[in-house]
Amino acid sequence: MILGIYPINWSFIHSTPGLVYSGAICQVNFAVGTLTIFKDCQTVRILRHISNPMNKFLGYIFGAIFHLVFFLFLCLFQPIQWICYRFFGYHAHKHSVDLLNLLLTYCNWLLFNSVTFINEQELPTDRPIIFVANHQSMYDIPGLIWNLSKHHPKFISKIELATGIPSISFNLKYGGGANIDRNDSKQAISEILKLGVRMAANNWSAVIFPEGTRAKDGKIKPFLVGGIATLLKKAPNALVVPVAIENSWKIVRYGNYPLTVGNALKWTVLTPIEPVGKTADEIVHAAEQSVRKKLDQILSNEL
Repeated sequence: MILGIYPINWSFIHSTPGLVYSGAICQVNFAVGTLTIFKDCQTVRILRHISNPMNKFLGYIFGAIFHLVFFLFLCLFQPIQWICYRFFGYHAHKHSVDLLNLLLTYCNWLLFNSVTFINEQELPTDRPIIFVANHQSMYDIPGLIWNLSKHHPKFISKIELATGIPSISFNLKYGGGANIDRNDSKQAISEILKLGVRMAANNWSAVIFPEGTRAKDGKIKPFLVGGIATLLKKAPNALVVPVAIENSWKIVRYGNYPLTVGNALKWTVLTPIEPVGKTADEIVHAAEQSVRKKLDQILSNEL
């Protein structure tokens, strides 16, 4: 429930380090600036403590609304992306993708989920970045694309996703990421190397989920080194930045339907890791430990 809309702060959101979108005060980044909206977080807090059967029941109702709106946005932006890309090029296409992911991120309000993105790091825009994040659900991704948009984030995705999904498939084909065939290691390595070249040439970033799959219970799986090591071969000066993602797995604890309500979604950008003088294994280990520490999932043998 929106209790009131307060005066607009027109300072551009991406020029504000450490900006927090959350709880009672939510910063919504539109093209022109920042809109401050006060939300009724008491409702969200109550929903987090209702019984599982009641949460599941509400998930049938609000999950249906969420899926409908989410899908409509995907369908709406399919022709918008096509027009932007075909007639105006990469930058116009990117802006359309950014706007789409803003809308997809805040679809979470339809489930009474709070959305918090914390970045207290002064990240450069004049060098490539590899964002290394834990992976809990597909709903991790819109928040990363939107909130890291000034770094031009690209993803390593399964090649199957590059066909048949409105908006998503188009962006995967033409947005500059890497679409890999998991059954063809040569093709996969080749595509990741090409992404590394594009990162180095354009100072783009890549977002990689080194667990290799989603952690459906929120428990972090061991980070794999392969993808990050391959990117570093072509972008050796890339800054490695861990990102901790919390609670998106709870949305799909019952599967794609019903969804759950009243979850506190949170993305936290952690301290960057300079790759100079470190092996890929050391970098990935440091990133994993940083995420584990943030999520209080340090392994016993690391204590």
